[in-house]
Amino acid sequence: MKLSSQRFCALFIKESLQIIRDPSALIIAFILPLMLLFLMGYAISLDSKHIPLGLVIEKNSHHTQSLMKAFQSSESFDVQIANDRRAFMKQLQEGKLRAMIIVPASFDKDILKGTPQLQIITDGSEPSIAGFVNKYSLGLWQNWLEFEKLSTKSVIEIQTRYWFNAPLLSSYFLLPGSIAIILTLIGTLLTALVVAREWERGTMEAIMSTPITILELLLGKLLPYFVLGLFSLLICVLITLFWFDIPYRGSYFMLFLTSSVYLIPSLSLGLLISTLAKNQFVAAQMALIIGFLPAMILSGFIFQISSMPEWLQFLTHIIPARYFITVLQTLFLTGDIYEVIVPNVIWMLSIGIVLFIIVFLITKKKLSA
Repeated sequence: MKLSSQRFCALFIKESLQIIRDPSALIIAFILPLMLLFLMGYAISLDSKHIPLGLVIEKNSHHTQSLMKAFQSSESFDVQIANDRRAFMKQLQEGKLRAMIIVPASFDKDILKGTPQLQIITDGSEPSIAGFVNKYSLGLWQNWLEFEKLSTKSVIEIQTRYWFNAPLLSSYFLLPGSIAIILTLIGTLLTALVVAREWERGTMEAIMSTPITILELLLGKLLPYFVLGLFSLLICVLITLFWFDIPYRGSYFMLFLTSSVYLIPSLSLGLLISTLAKNQFVAAQMALIIGFLPAMILSGFIFQISSMPEWLQFLTHIIPARYFITVLQTLFLTGDIYEVIVPNVIWMLSIGIVLFIIVFLITKKKLSA
């Protein structure tokens, strides 16, 4: 049976009206992205600032006061001062302090000998913060030694420049990645819930009893939510650019094109879930477990894929969000780098086609039952 534009348009209008009349669909499509974007923009940050630090100065002197001011002037630390390490032991055990730096009483004598030393004690229960405190404290220490002319300056001067993210802000790559997570949740959850609701109410069987073909049915179901997903994308991009002031260096056409490709596997997965579950509660749980959680954890959004076990790295190849996050971060921070964008778009499109074919075959079997 050929694809009938009349039947397809009728189904498209019917689905569009259903979206407009359904408050939950509009909440998921427009309110939920705002909540998630602001939550991720303000709550999730990999920038280590204002870390509580205890500085123990066992004997006051000109040098120890100068070193104390160097630590206090840093935005990375909230420094507390004491003259005995026992004053900070309980706070370190309770997690109120993340590190303790001891300036020994022999500090001035060690300077005269040319061997000044510090002791850094960090809370290893959070290794990432402990590593940051250790490295940044050593950096402050080296800068202070050079400022006080207590160390010979190297003949070779190293100048460091950071490309693509000069301020070294984690929000520059977290917020573009969060757009992929939001589109995953919207595409998968919205499609799964709405179609499953039709199965519960019996309206899906009424649609299947009409002369409409399977392809018309699937396309008529997906296209309205595809348009809705693009509107959600527009809202997310505008907030990311103008509210959070994240730079964008790519073309907007490429952003629209790659996002359109990504919505294919996202919406197809939601339709597959609803076809299998046929129950809103079960569909919502499956959408979160199969769609949202893998996109959040295994896509490289927060956790680096190369640090995962090899078998888990292999599993990430079937997660479309992995490729879309790479594309978004490239477009926002670098630009239209086609050597990066094209392979990832091909992967997303391939996964989307496979999911759509699976949905097509399963739906066909249900109709013939």
